[in-house]
Amino acid sequence: MGKTNEVAGKVRQAAGKAVDNDEEQAKGAAQEVKGKAQVAKGDAKDAVKKVVDKA
Repeated sequence: MGKTNEVAGKVRQAAGKAVDNDEEQAKGAAQEVKGKAQVAKGDAKDAVKKVVDKA
C-alpha cells in the first residue's frame, strides 16, 4: 500500500503541475509522504520481526 500511495502521489503532483493546480500538487505531495511513511513503517516492522525471530 505504501508504494502505491507513493507512486499515486507523484502522479497527482505531476497532473497538478500540468494543469497549474497548486492544491492538487499539494495533495499529491502529501499522498507521496504518506506512502513513504507506510513503507518505512513496514520496513521497521520487518526489522523488529527479524530480531524477535533470532531471539
